[in-house]
Amino acid sequence: MKLSFRLTLILLLSPLPLLAQTAPSPFYDYRAESPGTIHKVTVADLPAPFTTKSANNFPMPFTRPTGAMPKVLPGFKVEQYATGLDNPRELRTAPNGDVFAAEMHNGEIEVFRGVAKDGKAEQKVTFVSGLTQPFGIGFYPPGPDPQWIYIADTDAVMRYPYRNGDLKARGPAEIIVPEIFPGASSPRGHTTRDVVFSPDGKKMFIAVGSGSNIDNPDDHKSEFHRANILEFNPDGSGMRVFASGIRNPVGLAINPKTGELWCSTNERDALGDNLVPDYTTHVTDGGFYGWPWYYMGGNHDPRLPDSHPDWRAKMLVPDVVIQPHSAPLGFAFYTGDQFPVEYHGDEFLALHGSWNRASRTGYEVVRAPLHGTGKATGEYEDFMTGFVTDDGNVWGRPVGIAVAKDGSLLVSDDASGSIWRISYVGK
Repeated sequence: MKLSFRLTLILLLSPLPLLAQTAPSPFYDYRAESPGTIHKVTVADLPAPFTTKSANNFPMPFTRPTGAMPKVLPGFKVEQYATGLDNPRELRTAPNGDVFAAEMHNGEIEVFRGVAKDGKAEQKVTFVSGLTQPFGIGFYPPGPDPQWIYIADTDAVMRYPYRNGDLKARGPAEIIVPEIFPGASSPRGHTTRDVVFSPDGKKMFIAVGSGSNIDNPDDHKSEFHRANILEFNPDGSGMRVFASGIRNPVGLAINPKTGELWCSTNERDALGDNLVPDYTTHVTDGGFYGWPWYYMGGNHDPRLPDSHPDWRAKMLVPDVVIQPHSAPLGFAFYTGDQFPVEYHGDEFLALHGSWNRASRTGYEVVRAPLHGTGKATGEYEDFMTGFVTDDGNVWGRPVGIAVAKDGSLLVSDDASGSIWRISYVGK
């Protein structure tokens, strides 16, 4: 009896490994997205391929509910800066404060100027039209007095003479890169091309997504010079592959703190709900990021041969691993002074949302803290949410992000045809 009582007492007072709580999953859906919520996904969290079935969960067009507004933290305010747009995508702020927006469907670049009392743009002008799915916009040379504006179509890069304050192209286009890769004008594959310049203005970087989900470039020559970030001289000469194995590097930007090139990436589909994570990262010259044979952590995609083990051994792990099928697109580093100091230098990233997850994820703007150093530690925070109704209907899809001259944040939304303006009004 005494032995039994002692044993029972020891068991009651001792930690019981079998009853220990299981750590919560790092994976989530739109119901867990709320301003201020912090997420962190690591390579160690990744499940085996095909743990879940591949989903077909396309967001059907849904009208913005009456009175619906995106959600932000207390102290921040959201307004519609512009409405009635046709597929607004990339946003770029010119040195003088004008905001340029690419409307891909109608092949136009729009310019927005000023902020009225109701938060809307004071002026909107079409800068140029007749383009082919334009996306990337870059001002050259870097600094306060650009002489050119570069536009990246899906099949070419061109530039127009430009001076601060121009609302219309002041001259005809000069083709800088006439054909980014063979078959670039084909509708197959990823069509966005972003363009940025190195801080010293000596190099131009162009993002080119893959033409497929996992077509093997060894066998499919249509993937030549795709899933890469390409480097050129600003006149279009001297092309080389700067970094490779990046399935769809949609957005590009230079980190102002470190001078490093960063990208956002849509990873592959059809391996299950929680594979493969998307990401944002600084990009290393000569770096290999895995696509299509491997994915982060040196994992082999079982649908392809393990045919490049030497590349597998040296592939890089991204700085910020993002919930799979979130579809990160445009981003910007916060260079204004309107937001509280803890936001200065951080990355704000648009998650467009994807079709390949059974329960929706993305459809929001997140913040990746860079801790005043320009370096990420892997976590990211929900910043603007609310584009999905409680029953799962999607009415807004963020795409491009720019910091306005007054320090507010502008976010394009190609589902509602809007540009949203986020300002800080708290103490």
